[in-house]
Amino acid sequence: MVHHTFVHEDIKNLFETFRYDAHPMGMLLSGVGALSTFYPEATHIDDPEERYMAAIRMIAKVPTLAAFAYRHNMGLPYVYPDNDLSYPGNFLSMLFKKTETKYEPDPRVERALDILFMLHADHEQNCSTSAVRAVGSSHVDPYSAVAAGVAALYGPLHGGANEQVLRMLRRIETPDNIPDFLQGVKDREERLMGFGHRVYKNYDPRARIIRDHAYEVFEATEYNPLIEIATELEKRALDDDFFVERKLFPNVDFYSGIIYEALEIPTDMFTVIFAIPRTSGWVAQWMEGNDDPGQKIARPRQIYTGHRDRDYVPIDEREGPEKITGPPARRPKRQRRGA
Repeated sequence: MVHHTFVHEDIKNLFETFRYDAHPMGMLLSGVGALSTFYPEATHIDDPEERYMAAIRMIAKVPTLAAFAYRHNMGLPYVYPDNDLSYPGNFLSMLFKKTETKYEPDPRVERALDILFMLHADHEQNCSTSAVRAVGSSHVDPYSAVAAGVAALYGPLHGGANEQVLRMLRRIETPDNIPDFLQGVKDREERLMGFGHRVYKNYDPRARIIRDHAYEVFEATEYNPLIEIATELEKRALDDDFFVERKLFPNVDFYSGIIYEALEIPTDMFTVIFAIPRTSGWVAQWMEGNDDPGQKIARPRQIYTGHRDRDYVPIDEREGPEKITGPPARRPKRQRRGA
């Protein structure tokens, strides 16, 4: 995989055409989609070797695209991959290398990022994963299918949850304000971000792992006081029957943003970093779908719930705007049956 971390120079030129303040997730979306034009042979999805190479290329190149987007936003020159480093270490190098001859990532930060990558790699049929499988069912090239996953992850209801957690913690300000905040949640005046999950009806095991590694990161970075608010908020919520009965427990997004912020990564990059490990999950799902002999093109059933019979009045025979926007006049001899 380390032999495929570099991207074509024209990809770098493409990124340079974006505005200085372009959202890095939009840049990543464009970059992944553009890869399909550099590897036209990827359209041969029936070729096992081509499928394998596409998987390797995407898992190897997405960190490079992500780092280039970050450096573009920061107004810094792009840093090429260093294939002597580990997967997360190489990404840290492409993000933060300045003038040093050799970037040496802090092993505590490198390990924490590796843990985050493993925990985010794949997780059931969420919005972006379903998008990849649905688009891939049309037998499009894998780069385009994964670009669909990036687009779905771009949405704030999917990939931006950890950013919402940080905003919530800042609004709380201090642990002393937590009781009032939780009462506001009960009164439906506040939203408890980073709690609850469609799959987990108890504590998300990923959240506990991330919380423990957050303190290791703080040993190598500046201490993030938001961790104090987060841990106290978790403690009080888990001691409150209101939240326990509703199965509202911390999920994977509750602590991850605190780690990214400690690394001085802008919030716009949080979802981009999420997309790096999730690429392996998307590719695995795409490959599984194409290996399934029973897979057909995605076509969800649509049930028509409108009127069965409607009277039609040609537009040139309608009288005034209120006649056009209101219920159509009845003309029994000119009917057509609904779809």
